Amino acid sequence: MTDTVPDRAEITALLSDQWDALARLVGALDENRWRTASPLPGWTVFDVLAHVVGTESILLGEPIPEVEVSGEHIRNDIGALNEKWIATLRPLAGSQLLERFLDVTGRRSKALEQTTSQAWAELVPTPVGMAPYGRFMRIRLFDCWMHEHDIADALGVSVDEGGSRGATAYTELLTALGKAAVKGAGAPDGSRITFELTGSVPRTLHVAVADGRASLVETLDAPVGLVVTMDSGLFARLRGGRVTADAHAGEITLIGDTDLGNRLVRNLAFTI
Repeated sequence: MTDTVPDRAEITALLSDQWDALARLVGALDENRWRTASPLPGWTVFDVLAHVVGTESILLGEPIPEVEVSGEHIRNDIGALNEKWIATLRPLAGSQLLERFLDVTGRRSKALEQTTSQAWAELVPTPVGMAPYGRFMRIRLFDCWMHEHDIADALGVSVDEGGSRGATAYTELLTALGKAAVKGAGAPDGSRITFELTGSVPRTLHVAVADGRASLVETLDAPVGLVVTMDSGLFARLRGGRVTADAHAGEITLIGDTDLGNRLVRNLAFTI
């Protein structure tokens, strides 16, 4: 599948808004709150923001810290890379980390504003393989949007999950949904599935399975065999592997093939 190139001005503005939202979320925290455990194994609120600082520092061309890291939550090379930045930044106070975050994201905003159309469309390595740099920046928006929720959930506060940032970030939650249906849940050929998502980012999603592959489609060409209804925020957290379907069973409605539905909602996670 060929990636279309997202609009540069739109993604750049949304990323800047997202970074501002993160800064507001942690701006008044005392040191104890900075060290609150997050939904991500092994990471505190501090660590989540440190991860964002590390990734944006790499994109500015800063060298990766040369430190040894370990932990059961480190499952691959990307996880180890993330942990090197966190381990290096962890001795800072929360307020110092926020200063670092504001500096790094400020420089990144300027760099994005100066990115040429040619560079924006150039294919580069991304978490989903080679894709246009503009798609990579949409993935960065998605990642930071998810981490805003990680921090908010850890702190027990509510944030706006909708709006333009939410709608655009949500695009990345849908690109591999068919894989969850076929490889994760074992949906057979001929399956027709509808997701009804309510809440801040409402969506009606149709999935059709044929020849061992599942695709998102505008309309179904056969009667639906399974309807899955849940809040869009829960869907995002399931796709991000932050929570389990079993822990939120009362918030998910399955109509039709409930065996397939239970397998599907338990296999929605796709992030690294």
